[in-house]
Amino acid sequence: MPKLPTVAIIGRPNTGKSTLFNRLVGRRKAIVSDIPGTTRDHVASRIKTDAVDYLLVDTGGMGGGTNDEDFEDDVHAQSLLALENADLILFTVNSQEELTASDFAIVDDLRKKRKGHVPVLLVITKCDNPEKVDEILPRYYEFGIADHILPVSANHMLGMEELGKEIIEQLTKLNFKKEERCDQKMPRIAIIGKPNVGKSSIINAFMSDKQKEESPLLVSKIPGTTRDAVDTIIRFHDQEYLFVDTAGIKRRSQTDKDIETFAYFRSIKALEESDIAVLVLDATEPVSKQDKRIARVAIEDGKGLIILLNKIDLLLNEERATALAEAKDELPFCTFAPFLTVSAETRKDLIKIFDLIEMVQQSRSRRIPTKDLNEWFRDAVYGKPMGSLSSSKHITQAEDVPPTFAIFVKNPKDVHVSQLRYLENNLRKTFGLEGTPVRWVTKNQR
Repeated sequence: MPKLPTVAIIGRPNTGKSTLFNRLVGRRKAIVSDIPGTTRDHVASRIKTDAVDYLLVDTGGMGGGTNDEDFEDDVHAQSLLALENADLILFTVNSQEELTASDFAIVDDLRKKRKGHVPVLLVITKCDNPEKVDEILPRYYEFGIADHILPVSANHMLGMEELGKEIIEQLTKLNFKKEERCDQKMPRIAIIGKPNVGKSSIINAFMSDKQKEESPLLVSKIPGTTRDAVDTIIRFHDQEYLFVDTAGIKRRSQTDKDIETFAYFRSIKALEESDIAVLVLDATEPVSKQDKRIARVAIEDGKGLIILLNKIDLLLNEERATALAEAKDELPFCTFAPFLTVSAETRKDLIKIFDLIEMVQQSRSRRIPTKDLNEWFRDAVYGKPMGSLSSSKHITQAEDVPPTFAIFVKNPKDVHVSQLRYLENNLRKTFGLEGTPVRWVTKNQR
């Protein structure tokens, strides 16, 4: 199974990393959300091309530039982890500023921290005047770090096509290739979550002799698609499932914060290669910001979502109900996701995950007939203060996964998020769609 390569954008603050990211992705990745999270997180998106797909990661700025030293240290540590695990690095430098000591410090990190075979593309950003490019290029040769130097203006789309082609060429040279998804009928499930919540224990429980005696599970291991991870194919009732375990961090020299960040980074990558995310929580601990971030990424990426509270055997009966209620309270944006309390140690209720996976997979691919959808919509908006939605004449479901619904209105800008949230809640009451995010698209009515 081909590995999904990672391309990391590295550089000082204000060098145009996010703008570059959005241009390469081809759309603005919204940061407006009522789901908890911070701008310290990596932003990642899968880029699909005819030759090779890759995971593009936008990191926080390295080298300072703010008044919050703790924030800078955290961002720098996360950027280093992205750098250390990247297959190709885009090093951005602002052409409208003089080179700084921070730029050279990043070059030093690139020499020392990146994997030896990993190429570096020096991307000179904000080159809005093509006539001055030849004049400014010589100053960047002294870095001596880049395989290629590419001047771009992301705002004006100058040099972006050349950059895109160079990324593909470099990845192809590294023997990455387009993944052939010949196992479309096999759901891909990413086991994600913080370190030490029992992700590997859950996989091991499926693979145990006792479990094989109790139910028809056949297990085989294949090479993992992420560093220190193993993909496991499990057969249950004549259906095969591919589980991606994101555990296995072995670098003892890392601090707890680094380990958690690294786990988050790998969870994002595993999500991009999966259909369904199983977020594992420790039932004996409160839901953390890290848990919320990972859940948010799964939803924003349109993955099916199942939430497991592991280690339930460590709690008394009355404590179990409390732990489940508190987890749901802390994850109010995950109300569509099924919650399941389990114990990898005793295997309590673990087998129920397969029924949930089937349910979520069916929800993700469900098609609602246009006639039924329009009848539901008319009933949903009738007599409600829905603004321009009340006068909409048509709604249809797109071919996309997860379920995506297009509503035709006079002015899409007049549609409020709260109105779409009402529609989603009503839609789920009528059609179910358990375990899958729902997306809305508003289009001009002609």
